Amino acid sequence: MTRDWSYVLILVLAVGRFAWAGEAAPAAADPALEARVNALATELRCLVCQNQTLADSNAPLAVDLRNQIREKMQQGASERDVVDFMVARYGDFVLYRPPLKATTVLLWAGPLLLLIAGIAILYRRLARRRGEPQLELSGAERSRAQSLLADGTDPKDRS
Repeated sequence: MTRDWSYVLILVLAVGRFAWAGEAAPAAADPALEARVNALATELRCLVCQNQTLADSNAPLAVDLRNQIREKMQQGASERDVVDFMVARYGDFVLYRPPLKATTVLLWAGPLLLLIAGIAILYRRLARRRGEPQLELSGAERSRAQSLLADGTDPKDRS
C-alpha cells in the first residue's frame, strides 16, 4: 500500500513543479529600448506569416528578427540603420510600406489599374447592351400576354 502512495507522491511532485514556474523576465531591462524595438517591429513584415508585423507574429523567425533588432539597438544602431540592414538582407518585402521605386511601382499602381480596367469592362458591357435592338411585341402578342397575366389562360387554347 505504501508503495502505491509513493508512486502517487512522485507523480504529484513531478507534475506540480510546473505550477511553481516564475514570471518571465522582460525582454529588455530598458523599457525605452523595448518601446523602440516594438515600434520598429510594427513597421516590418513577418517573413513567415506575411500578413502580420514582426510585433504581432509568434513565429520563431519573427522572434529571432525582434531579437536582432533589439541587439542592434543595444549596440547603438538607429531605427534607420536597422531598417537598412533588414532591407539589405530580405529586400523591400520586409517593409510593411515599401517605397515607391521601379521594382515596386506595380504594387502601388496595381489597385488603381484594376479599378480602371473594371470600369472599362463595365462601360463596354453597358454600351453593348444599349446598342442591342429592343424587341417590340405585335398587337396579337401583347393581347395574348395580357390574357395570360389576367386569368392564366391562353387565347390560342380557346379555339
